[in-house]
Amino acid sequence: MGGLRLDRCLSVLIPGISRTHVAELIRAGAVRLAGSAPTRPSQAVEAGQTVEVELRGRTSSRPAGEARALRVIHEDAHLAILDKPPGMLAHPTGVARGGTISELALERYGVLPSLQGADRPGIVHRLDAGTSGLLVIARTEDAFAHLMQQFRSRNVVKAYLALVYGEPRFDSGWIETPIARSQANPERMEVVETGAGREASTYYEVRERFRGFALLECRPKTGRTHQIRVHLRSIGHPLVGDPLYRRRGGPAVVLPPEAPQIGRQALHAARLELEHPASGERVTFEAELAGDFAALLAWIRAERG
Repeated sequence: MGGLRLDRCLSVLIPGISRTHVAELIRAGAVRLAGSAPTRPSQAVEAGQTVEVELRGRTSSRPAGEARALRVIHEDAHLAILDKPPGMLAHPTGVARGGTISELALERYGVLPSLQGADRPGIVHRLDAGTSGLLVIARTEDAFAHLMQQFRSRNVVKAYLALVYGEPRFDSGWIETPIARSQANPERMEVVETGAGREASTYYEVRERFRGFALLECRPKTGRTHQIRVHLRSIGHPLVGDPLYRRRGGPAVVLPPEAPQIGRQALHAARLELEHPASGERVTFEAELAGDFAALLAWIRAERG
């Protein structure tokens, strides 16, 4: 293990623990390296050093006031299609619970299949907390298995609207670069050379062009973590408002102060097409832009159109 980052070393040594959890333990003083408490997850571990860890639960909760009712686009005995608002988590995490999609779905539908873990009832796929739009919930184990197979075989069509900085050179194109977790920051993903990460493929089309901005429709062929955010940043068009992925090699990209401030990545899951697990029929669902995204887009159309 000599030479490895401390967070990576611990995530290898302790089965089932994430590097995000490890980083929290390090910052909380629950890890000792060679008798001292390190403060940086990136600190290198030298050969022969002793590492001690005090494992602590991650039980913090979101305030009850943040819980919101589910926005249901469609529901039947087999599945539910929900419109996730920005800021709502798909399922509880080690650092936040209360008012998540899976918890609210349990309240509405009762017992749900938990084939991806007891903390993710009904969750077939997920959206980042800051991303709004369509999410499917499975209500039976058969529906869950059928939907999971569709996602694995890439039989589900997902279309996202993305507001980006800059104006793409081409009206459409494919971004086909592998993605891997960043070695420098385990919370981020990054594009890597072929063979160094997992394959990732995103198709995009320019829906509207503005001075300094563009509205894109993105249809990811694969479903990697942060895929659209990472891919668009890699071609020089980061998402407006994205707190994690900004323009490479330059200062932080910000909106003009007079513009509506979105406070999250301008990414919305607008359309979802799949095979209904009971009838076999191809069905399509759509969700309108969340209010904050719609307000920002209206401002850009008026001021930068």
